[in-house]
Amino acid sequence: MELWFSELHTPNVKLSIQVDRQLYGGESAFQRIDVFESPEFGRFLTLDGYMMLTEKDEFIYHEMMVHVPMAVHPHVKRVLVIGAGDGGVVRELVKYPEIEGIDLVEIDEQVVSVCREYLPKVSCGLGDQRVHIFYEDGMRFVRQKADMYDLIIVDSTDPFGPGEGLFTKEFYGNCYKALREDGIMVNQHESPFYEADAKACMRAHKRIVESFPISRVYQAHIPTYPSGHWLFGFASRRYHPVHDMDGERWLARGLETRYYTPRLHVGAFCLPAYVESLLRKVEIHEA
Repeated sequence: MELWFSELHTPNVKLSIQVDRQLYGGESAFQRIDVFESPEFGRFLTLDGYMMLTEKDEFIYHEMMVHVPMAVHPHVKRVLVIGAGDGGVVRELVKYPEIEGIDLVEIDEQVVSVCREYLPKVSCGLGDQRVHIFYEDGMRFVRQKADMYDLIIVDSTDPFGPGEGLFTKEFYGNCYKALREDGIMVNQHESPFYEADAKACMRAHKRIVESFPISRVYQAHIPTYPSGHWLFGFASRRYHPVHDMDGERWLARGLETRYYTPRLHVGAFCLPAYVESLLRKVEIHEA
C-alpha cells in the first residue's frame, strides 16, 4: 500500500509527497510534530500537518535567511534567532567565526529534541559553544531586550497557532528596540501567490514598514512551500540590502553554499510586478 503526505495549499490545491515510513509522531504542549521519510525529498518535518522543511530543499530557505544579512552587515557579533528549533538557521550562522554569540529562542523544546534525533543534517550546529537555547515565548523574550543584537532572524511558523504573535506590530517594534543602532532583522514573509498567503504577506510588510526606516522584500524558490515562490523581509536601522552589500568581502570568507551567491543576492530583491504591486498597497512611506 502506498503512503502519501498531503498538505492543502488552498481549498483547491494540495501538495502530495510519497512516504516510505513515519519516523516520529507526537504531540507537544503546543503542536503536533511528525517526521517522515520519503524517496524524493528525504526526511521532512511537519508541524500540525504543515510542511516545515525537507532534507532536499531546506538549504535554500536557510541560506537565504542567513547569508543575505551577513553579506550586508559588516560586523555581526551577537545574533538572536526566534523560532528555528530545527537548527537550520543556526547551522548556517555558525559558519561565521566572527559571530560571538547566538541566542536561539524556541517555544517548543520537543521540536528541538526531535530534530536533533531525526534531522541531524539540519540540527548539527546546535551544539556549537556559541549557541545558547532558551525555551521561551519569543515575543516575551525580545520585549525584555534593548540595544543588544546586530542581527535578529525571525524563523517563525505561519501566522497562526504558536507563531501568530511573531507577525504583530508590537513584536516588530520590540525587535527594533532589541537591535543595536545599525542592526538588521530578517523574517520569513510568506508567499505572494495564493490569496490567503498574499494577505498575510501584506499584513507583515505593513507592520515592518511602520517600524523600520529601511524595509525591503526578497525572494527564493522553494519547491515544497506553497506555490514554490517564497518571500523574506529585510528590515534595517541603517544598511540597505543591495547598496551596502559587499560581495567581495563575503566571497573572501570562502564559505560553501548551494543556493546563495552575491550575484543572486542582488537579483533576489528584483521582484515580479505583481509582488511589487501587492507591497505598494500597504507601504505608508518610502523606506
